[in-house]
Amino acid sequence: MAKVMVIDDSKTVRSYHGSILRELGVEVVEAENGMEALEKSLDNEISLYLVDVNMPIMDGYSFVSELRRQPSRRFTPVIMITTQEEKTDKAEAFRVGANLFETKPIRPELLKGYLQLLLHTDKGNA
Repeated sequence: MAKVMVIDDSKTVRSYHGSILRELGVEVVEAENGMEALEKSLDNEISLYLVDVNMPIMDGYSFVSELRRQPSRRFTPVIMITTQEEKTDKAEAFRVGANLFETKPIRPELLKGYLQLLLHTDKGNA
């Protein structure tokens, strides 16, 4: 079973993304900021990360940059999902190593499609 980490300082957003993922049979790990996510990554084999940009302690860009420095996580898929909509935000997400960039709220069918693409599943069941 795939394990996806949802990193967002909003409990509501973590719950929303988590409910979509659980419907698809994915195990969910939650973190409130990038620092907590890095710590939880040490104890979990994460298949994919959903990352917000604006968070306290460590923002999403810093988290992805740090994640990409770790050889075992260099190629783990990352989807940035944020309220930031400027072209510079998207460019920065890709510069630090994100695979995809979407604005909130992400549509469930779009997230399912991304899971199929990035986790190589047939029907979204990871």
